[in-house]
Amino acid sequence: MSQRNKLKILNDPIYGFITIPNARLFDIIEHKYFQRLRRISQMGVSFLVYPGAHHTRFHHALGCMHLMQKAVRVLRFKGVAISDAEAEALQIAILLHDIGHGPFSHAMEHSIVSGVNHERISELFMEKMNADFNQSLTLAISIFKGHYDRHFMHQLISSQLDMDRLDYLKRDSFYTGVSEGNINSERLIAMLNVVDDQLVVEHKGIYSVEKFLVARRLMYWQGYLHKTSLGAEQLMIRVLKRAKELTDKGEILNCNKPLLYFLENRITEDKFNDDILNTFAELDDYDVISAMKQWMHHDDFVLSELCKMIINRDLLKVKLKKREVSKEKIEKQINLLMSRYDISAHEASYFVFSGSVENLAYKIKANPINILHKNGKITDVVKASDQLNLKALSKVVKKYFWCYPK
Repeated sequence: MSQRNKLKILNDPIYGFITIPNARLFDIIEHKYFQRLRRISQMGVSFLVYPGAHHTRFHHALGCMHLMQKAVRVLRFKGVAISDAEAEALQIAILLHDIGHGPFSHAMEHSIVSGVNHERISELFMEKMNADFNQSLTLAISIFKGHYDRHFMHQLISSQLDMDRLDYLKRDSFYTGVSEGNINSERLIAMLNVVDDQLVVEHKGIYSVEKFLVARRLMYWQGYLHKTSLGAEQLMIRVLKRAKELTDKGEILNCNKPLLYFLENRITEDKFNDDILNTFAELDDYDVISAMKQWMHHDDFVLSELCKMIINRDLLKVKLKKREVSKEKIEKQINLLMSRYDISAHEASYFVFSGSVENLAYKIKANPINILHKNGKITDVVKASDQLNLKALSKVVKKYFWCYPK
């Protein structure tokens, strides 16, 4: 058999051509765990609000790898020593940073895989892949976990100005059409530097950083925390919770084997062995959607109604408020439903509920975005900025939502 050409070029609607620079990265992308990300949507159920938002976590991970290549090139050009092994490890780490996401990621975490978050599952996947790749991912995992002694490398993967955020803001803004989220990731990367092992942005890049933080805040309100997306994601969480509740009572639900496994078993972190990891790796958005299409016809009123709401996009009414919703309002809606459909208060509570969301564009205390001035001084972007609005962006904005049938 002839040797395959592994130095591939991919076409990306955001950046144009993305190159896979070596055979190891190619083999990681080809791995079944990574290919699964093609079937996991990047923005969950946001396509119910923005019809274009069907891009996947596979798409996003490749974009992050491309930006990491650029960042390494820029930093090397400015005299930061990065070995070939470190450069490759950075690309591997950013490529795999989201590999632990399940279908409609956050909906899964809050319902049927309750004891383990996606970050931990990502680490388990990486460790398993490290064994498959003859321990050649060890440095990447060390950087990913923040154990490697060059701290700025971890910042490139996880900080307030990392390659992950630079890609998802630009990509999500493109696919949703929410132009306020668009940022100039090229310019931001061109302004990066390293001082005392900390990632900094050169002073002339300060306006790009300001634009990035404003875009992040707007993208959260218009995209990720859009009230209809919120309501739809809550419905998805409740579909899976109800399915688990029925399974616990001994009901047999029609769905694919991997999904059934997680419905029938209570999976906690200490139980997450290789077999369970492989079962989790078979789960994707398609399993959940095909299950909901079957459950629409189930005898259980709650399960079938919730599924119909998502599949037919006949969602609950969602209201965003500045203050918490009173218990009386919620009880009134629950009583209405109980009498209308002859269901219990517990069943009605699947359709009437409240919660809160927070939007924080910038955390001053946690790993700040540092600006490098011409005189060598380093200050937090909030202090360096002549804009008052950055101070406002570092305050938590909390809103309350409540959902009930139309």
